[in-house]
Amino acid sequence: MNKPAQILLDRLAISVSALCALHCIAGPLLLILFPTMLSLPVSDHFYHILMVWVIIPTSSIAVFLGCTRHKDPTVLVLAFSGMIALGVTAIYGHDLFGETGEKLMTLASTIILVCARWRNYSLCQTNSCEH
Repeated sequence: MNKPAQILLDRLAISVSALCALHCIAGPLLLILFPTMLSLPVSDHFYHILMVWVIIPTSSIAVFLGCTRHKDPTVLVLAFSGMIALGVTAIYGHDLFGETGEKLMTLASTIILVCARWRNYSLCQTNSCEH
């Protein structure tokens, strides 16, 4: 894959995770300010599963392509940890951690993933990456 596609995937993965974190932070505030949003047909669990279906493939592809070039194990460990934590939290989070714990774990998982992808993106921008 060429460099522009790699950069696009990294940016897309970072943006989707940031959107997920924004949802966790701003969602409750928006519901307080605009109570009519409760009538929307999209449930919180549906949104989390949808985001996992977008975040994990884009993250996996971007991190895999970056790691095959710059070979930084930190990116791989952070990304794998973040994706596992995000998947477990999306599926079992409410039962394991409660509502507040689920939001905190989702936010922590997202931060880990953003750190992994930012490092991946930064390494691919330096001269140490041969592409």
